[in-house]
Amino acid sequence: MTPDFKVGKDNKWFRQCVGIDIAKEKFNACMFMYDIASDMGCGTKSKEFKNTKQGFNQLVKWARKECLKEYPLTFIMEPTGVYYEPLAYHLCKIQQTVYIVMPNKARDFCNYEGIKTKTDEMDARCLALLGCVNRKLTPWQPPKPIFRELRQMTRFVEEIQKVRTMLSNHLEALTHGAEPVDSVVKHYKKLIADIDKQLQVNLKNIKAKIATDKELEKKVERICTIKGIGYLTVVTIIAETNGFNLITSRKQLASFAGLDVIASQSGNEDPKHVISKKGNTHIRRALYWPGISASRFNPQMMDMYGRICKRNPKVKMIGITALMRKMLLLTFTLWKNGETYDENKTGACTQDKRTVDEDGRLLVQGCVNKKVAAVIDSQPHGIV
Repeated sequence: MTPDFKVGKDNKWFRQCVGIDIAKEKFNACMFMYDIASDMGCGTKSKEFKNTKQGFNQLVKWARKECLKEYPLTFIMEPTGVYYEPLAYHLCKIQQTVYIVMPNKARDFCNYEGIKTKTDEMDARCLALLGCVNRKLTPWQPPKPIFRELRQMTRFVEEIQKVRTMLSNHLEALTHGAEPVDSVVKHYKKLIADIDKQLQVNLKNIKAKIATDKELEKKVERICTIKGIGYLTVVTIIAETNGFNLITSRKQLASFAGLDVIASQSGNEDPKHVISKKGNTHIRRALYWPGISASRFNPQMMDMYGRICKRNPKVKMIGITALMRKMLLLTFTLWKNGETYDENKTGACTQDKRTVDEDGRLLVQGCVNKKVAAVIDSQPHGIV
């Protein structure tokens, strides 16, 4: 495609990007060229390809034919279920730059541009324009094979436990009913026993897979020293974050897991602070029971949970959610620093000298010490 505006040589403001709208059986692609300096751009008509390896090769051939050879070419798409993965892996395998943007960002961009039409062709064009305009996009990197396999194993545990719980509930209801049929009860018990067996086999496979990477095995062992967090929880967090490969800060990690706090306020209404829940649900689900366990058996987490519940006595779930976020950030810190969990790393105040006043502030030997309280509230390993 020849752009209908003057590009010039070595134009650092020129961008060309292929937007891809993925579906199960097919996908639509549109190439857009844009010059940021002159604010001029043009695009091709949307072209449809099959979501197969043959379609991937046809897409690359078409894109190379339409693009300007002297300028880099990028591809951008949304993470539509799992249907985007084969194409994304294929493009990365042939050394192409791929951007994966969340659907809400693409939708917000369309609203900003005033685009109201919602079709596959228009979605591909909007994605291509977004790839040209937004220069802060981070190239997507496929997860390491070991993390990809661990993610499938941990998600299998999550899903099969849901099935086990459902079968257990059915069995309990059946046995408490009038005259339960013995054969049906045996079937339920056999299914539950088979699920337990498969869970044990899957856990052995997870440990065997982690044992193939000695460095990863040591990191998992160090993180498991946190009181309240279990082996499968640690593996789930590491697998879902690809070993924290693209995580650069604690705020980014909290947002990735949907544990970031947002406020909703308008006019004279009091702002309501809740977690966004716009993130990885597998991490939040894996951290729920460790959060409850830590609130009872981890001294540092117990202190934090007690202070939060004192300020919010009617909604104790706020304290559990805060512990979930704390444990996630602690896992990230231990992973990066290579440290083991030290429950005595609490600051200048010992456990028996700490009390809480009526406002939930920490008291040290009967008086409020702001510096010591700040150290204690910061929690171990510099985690806020």
